[in-house]
Amino acid sequence: MTFSPPGTRRLLAAGLAILLTGCGGGGPEATTGTPAGPPLVGRPTPPIPPDDPDQDFFVDATADSGLDFVHRLGDGRMDNILESIGAGGCLFDYDGDGRLDVYLVASAWKQGISRGPRPEPPMRNRLYRNLGDLRFADVTERAGVGDEGFGFSAAAADFDGDGDTDLFVANHGPNRLYRNRGDGTFEEVGGRLGLTGEACTVQGVFFDADGDGRLDLYEANYLEYDPDYTAHYAPDVFPGPLAYAAQPDRLWLQQPDGSFRDATADSGLNVPPGRAMGVSTADFDGDGRLDLFVANDGTPNFLFLAEGGGRFREAALEAGVAFGVHGEATAAMAGAVGDFDGDGLPDLSVTDTAYGSLYRNLGGGLFEDRVIAAGVAAASAQRVSWGGGFLDFDLDGDLDLYLANGDLHHPTGRADLLLANDGGSFTDVSPTAGAWFRTELLSRGGLIGDLDDDGAPDLVITCIEDRAVLLHNRVVGGDRSWIGFQLQAASPPREAYGARVEVVADGRSRSRTCRPACSYLGQGDPRLCFGLGSAASVDSVRVVWPDGRVESFPGLTPGRYHLLVEGRGEAGE
Repeated sequence: MTFSPPGTRRLLAAGLAILLTGCGGGGPEATTGTPAGPPLVGRPTPPIPPDDPDQDFFVDATADSGLDFVHRLGDGRMDNILESIGAGGCLFDYDGDGRLDVYLVASAWKQGISRGPRPEPPMRNRLYRNLGDLRFADVTERAGVGDEGFGFSAAAADFDGDGDTDLFVANHGPNRLYRNRGDGTFEEVGGRLGLTGEACTVQGVFFDADGDGRLDLYEANYLEYDPDYTAHYAPDVFPGPLAYAAQPDRLWLQQPDGSFRDATADSGLNVPPGRAMGVSTADFDGDGRLDLFVANDGTPNFLFLAEGGGRFREAALEAGVAFGVHGEATAAMAGAVGDFDGDGLPDLSVTDTAYGSLYRNLGGGLFEDRVIAAGVAAASAQRVSWGGGFLDFDLDGDLDLYLANGDLHHPTGRADLLLANDGGSFTDVSPTAGAWFRTELLSRGGLIGDLDDDGAPDLVITCIEDRAVLLHNRVVGGDRSWIGFQLQAASPPREAYGARVEVVADGRSRSRTCRPACSYLGQGDPRLCFGLGSAASVDSVRVVWPDGRVESFPGLTPGRYHLLVEGRGEAGE
């Protein structure tokens, strides 16, 4: 037996505790079982009255909206790592009426995750149709999308190219792929089309991985949860991510007949698995191809740079996005994409259990973490951040940040954050943003989208064991103007992912790129909206389409959304 001095033994124990800490925490002290924690929330949080209805940036508009979704864990207790993840949803126009509808995901009871008997009636996901004026109707039953799995998130895209937006639901266990029939109903086709497996999929994203004009699917998978593993470092927390084996992610390439083939092994994506919590896509290195950023829990993040033909190269370490600002592998949740410094390059905001990261794109596939220098760390360091992302909440043309916060292990709320962009640095404006930003709940997902088509981004926030919250943005008015766009490519995929829109107003140029609006546990508004500040008109609108075609669209007026169809503009350079 090798003798270790007491100090060495203490260091080894501390090191093992750190290894077992991440999204779920935990450590090495063995126990005979994890005691069930107390029930979390007895009833949904009541409506939150505004401080000043005329001055608050955001107000809780849920009560009169018809969004009556209440998240419930299968057993009502957050006492393992999978239950602490929470659940989110998706904003998409399922019925083609031009309004954003809301799909919310449940963490329904599942054997091996939940304790006790299965509750009746079972919990299920819900779809809410947008009726206009922030009013919604539950259409789950008719639509046929009320999945009863232990779900995490959802993603939407027209994967079959028939003009109707379809829906993917990420579950622990079989995922769901709902094909939109175009008549307000869906059919589940995942198993029939080859999307098989029992992985713990936290998020998925559609994109054309091989450039064949068909949407493919990247599946971000987490870990092999073992309910019988109950090692602890502290008596009131559960084992963390490194206590469980990681699951590999998967790339599903869509075939000419509409089925999907697992192409992970021959795509360059079959790297050692990293316990993925989120995935987002953008052209991070400026070569015209969509790349992938994967946020991993307790292990280095991935940056898969597309090389063409469905091949990718993992480059996170050389790019500077593998680790946190202090060189550590963080408990990363997700990477939200946006150009926060206005240089035309996609940056990344990555939430985690500490400071988070704000990766500024330097060009050429290189990044620097500005989370401290830009002021984000000072605001977020005392919180565990999960969802959120970039949004121009005040329509001044600069992308601000929203962060959804909540405790990791305990039913202890944390107030969410709203950070205003001031020339590439961020100021915490939460104290004046409204009463919600002093309300402490277990926030997880933050879906960003303009639900009332007034140009100002609203928020749908999902919370563990509590109601979903609709925050209405009240900034519109006065001298703030805006213009928005929905893009449609001439050939499949019609989503026009990768297209760049450039708007000039009052001599200032702004650009946005069309991509899936991914954030932790969900997907937001697929449209592009530009805050114009005090500009009363638009000087020019220019689109660079994914195939390189350049078109201008003159005569577009602010204050509304415009459909830009490839081939209907004026040819440009």
